Amino acid sequence: MSIDLLARMRESLQLNGLSVKTQDAYLRAMRLLCDFAGCSPDQLSEEHLRRYFLHRRNESRWSPSTLRISFYGVRFFFEHVLPRDWLSLSLLDARREQRLPAVLSFDEVCKVLAAVHSPHYRAFLTTLYSCGLRLSEALHLEVGDIDADRGLIHIHRGKGAKDRMVPLPPTTLTLLRRHWATHRHARLLFPAIGRGDIRQAWLRARYAAEPMAVSSVQDAF
Repeated sequence: MSIDLLARMRESLQLNGLSVKTQDAYLRAMRLLCDFAGCSPDQLSEEHLRRYFLHRRNESRWSPSTLRISFYGVRFFFEHVLPRDWLSLSLLDARREQRLPAVLSFDEVCKVLAAVHSPHYRAFLTTLYSCGLRLSEALHLEVGDIDADRGLIHIHRGKGAKDRMVPLPPTTLTLLRRHWATHRHARLLFPAIGRGDIRQAWLRARYAAEPMAVSSVQDAF
């Protein structure tokens, strides 16, 4: 994929307000298509698209979710960067798998939380479960997001870049207050605590520039 077209696609994705993660996924989709066809994007034909996605569906056996991301990335490119009036672009689709989520019972959630030995991670996971938050939403919670008087949390730029308010149980508010007192960060509720001596770790947490890493929370869980 040529540098100019790659840069143009990145700019178009940014102008469209898509997240960095989505931008990277769409760019990767175009790179894989070009690698398969062995040519640059401006030389791609409609037949290239048909052969590529039939190959991914029938030979590579990509899941519907992986196919869907690839479809969206390629469609975005040929609608916003290098417009093509191809019928195949309107046919690209992959039905979502209708699966029931694996939902833990109340007792199971309690057992999971009881098994988390670090108070920092236990406070985080308890907040996540009790307030029904997504992982990234909970990680980026700030002191100013807590409306203690009304018992609410203000979630900024959740899924779809939308703000929303969620209920904050009194027991979780008490837990957050107790947890914040351990590090007293001016902004973040769950700052990165680092490793090593626990006293030094909490001191570093007070001045941390970023929240805990996603990988560290997943490891703890």
